[in-house]
Amino acid sequence: MRLIELNNIVKTYHLGKIELPVLKGISLGISRGEFVALMGASGSGKTTLMNILGCLDLPSSGSYRLDGEDMVGLSPDGQALLRNQKIGFVFQNFNLLPRTSAIVNVIMPLSYSAQPIPAKAARKQAEDMLKRVGLGERLDHEPSQLSGGQQQRVAIARALIHNPALLLADEPTGNLDSRTSEEVLQLFKKLNQEGATIILVTHDENIARSTKRIIRIRDGLAAGEEILSDSSHSVKKDEKASAGKRLFDGSLVRARRILHTALAGLRRNVMRAALTALGIIIGISAVIAMMEIGRGSSTAIQQTISGMGAYTLLVHPGTAASGGVSFGAGSAMTLTPQDGDAILNECPSVRAVAPTVHARTQVVFGNRNWVPSTMYGTTPGFLEVREWDIAEGEPFTDRDVRNAGKVCILGKTLVKELFQGESPIGKEVRVNNVPFKVVGVLASKGANMMGMDQDDILLAPWTTIKFRVTGSSVGSINQSAGNSSGSVGEVNTLNRVYPGSQSLYPIPSAAQAANTPQPVRFTNVDHILAAVQPYEQTSTAIQEIIRLLRERHRISPDETDDFHVRDMTEVTKALSSTASMMTNLLLVVALISLMVGGVGIMNIMLVSVTERTREIGLRMAVGAKRKAILQQFLAESVVLCFLGGIAGVMVGRGISYLVRVVLKWPTEFSLDAILAVVCEIARAGREWVPKTRRRAALAAITSLAPR
Repeated sequence: MRLIELNNIVKTYHLGKIELPVLKGISLGISRGEFVALMGASGSGKTTLMNILGCLDLPSSGSYRLDGEDMVGLSPDGQALLRNQKIGFVFQNFNLLPRTSAIVNVIMPLSYSAQPIPAKAARKQAEDMLKRVGLGERLDHEPSQLSGGQQQRVAIARALIHNPALLLADEPTGNLDSRTSEEVLQLFKKLNQEGATIILVTHDENIARSTKRIIRIRDGLAAGEEILSDSSHSVKKDEKASAGKRLFDGSLVRARRILHTALAGLRRNVMRAALTALGIIIGISAVIAMMEIGRGSSTAIQQTISGMGAYTLLVHPGTAASGGVSFGAGSAMTLTPQDGDAILNECPSVRAVAPTVHARTQVVFGNRNWVPSTMYGTTPGFLEVREWDIAEGEPFTDRDVRNAGKVCILGKTLVKELFQGESPIGKEVRVNNVPFKVVGVLASKGANMMGMDQDDILLAPWTTIKFRVTGSSVGSINQSAGNSSGSVGEVNTLNRVYPGSQSLYPIPSAAQAANTPQPVRFTNVDHILAAVQPYEQTSTAIQEIIRLLRERHRISPDETDDFHVRDMTEVTKALSSTASMMTNLLLVVALISLMVGGVGIMNIMLVSVTERTREIGLRMAVGAKRKAILQQFLAESVVLCFLGGIAGVMVGRGISYLVRVVLKWPTEFSLDAILAVVCEIARAGREWVPKTRRRAALAAITSLAPR
């Protein structure tokens, strides 16, 4: 059976409405082991016939059978597989990959084998083939380091690496001098003697007569043929007995080969790869840096809002009335310290609680005095509620609260006015003639949202303020309510069991009252501060507090609350929206940078496809399928994304660190931003060669494949 059978092959090209016939009905047969020359003048159709024989082109009509298999009906991938298994190409211009060693050029067809060959076995096979063509000492030389004849030998070794049934040589000596041409022809003769079927395209009569059979092509027809010697040869071609040995983990070997091919492609074009990676680095680093700066700023604003009390709930007592006269907000005594403990223990949305008693009186130290704008009697939980740090010293304790300890914490403004640069720790100040030991100094907070100085403050245990300083709560000194609870000047009011009641016994002196306090059955506070955790659960916390206090105060469903819960929702929303707007603004700027970088990357990759059509055409000629070409480009994209992504993350984190250290701007690590950006770049990497451009590129590759 003949190796090649052509029957009435016609090929017509269409240039718009113009039909250009090239082959007009060629019929011929070529047996296995022949050495045939296709000879004709330029434009006679011999190169077109060679393309059809090599399955790089399809005839307009007619039939073509190779080794008994119909070639006309094969799919593009089927043609690629057949080229890889049965056809080897030797081109006039060598078509070696630049900046690639000889052995890598020879190995290329093995990369697309149906049964992938392990790297070591492929390299050994390529070394043997190069030694066979006399280049055993030029394995690692690049094409620029080889002479024309040596480059052609590399091309021949590449064509023979997979033991093809048919070797097609298109003007293989056209770019060689006479001596090198003779060496190449002698090599072809030797290969033919070993059983290779060779078809050589030439227009040189002397070259054609080196073969054993000449088929002359004239005006698209087979004008005649000439037998120069006996073309029948016993086929010495070894069957691929080693095919079984090549069976390996195909998927793993193929993946490694694709990755190796992609890395080799990137190494051949370092500048292009570097520019592509630079676009990725700029995009990722900009997004990460902007997001971390924005998140840090947002967190700082949230902390500022929290420090101002925007996320703090204020529980007020109800309003008392008598004879149709209302005594004003907070005049009823309905809140107790135990209410605060219950709120902390039974309301999951509340993270800290501080009962408070207000006072306003003079603070004296030595010959200096000052009336602070705020004087709170509270518990150590106040510092947690207001997220207030101690700049110097330490806070008072719960034991101080239980024992009505005479200790206090001062704000920065009060320290400045009374001590004028001296440390107040351990010194005593007098509050309404009661000595207080200063145990701590609050960190500076500045003005609050209403413009009031938050640092003009004194904090002390609420029991001390209530029972030793004021002797009453704010409610009991309300002008409308009268002074039924006693005067402000009293030293101790623990003997007044029920506020507002008439004394049944003679009133003891101040010294007697101070020395023999009576047990108290009811103790009220002016307010209860509750900090919400997390911040988004403010409304939930309010509902929990209302439900708990109504139950504790035994308020029936048809009765109104004897307390009020206030929050700063509107202020919080305004400030939070400002922080969110700033973060989103930075994100938009970063995304613009990422988009610009992505456009640049796509342009570079598109130019890369355009520039590498010759390389891709060569790969398709040696058996690469469309899928393999796409996998190579996608592998290059993934490698660039991976390396550029790592570098971009490092650069972005470095920029964030420098901004924090040099400019003192708050930044915060953003893992989700890193993951989102890397995923976006990875997704974009798959889309760098869109489907429409893939089809166009592959069409161009097919049409520009080496002839």
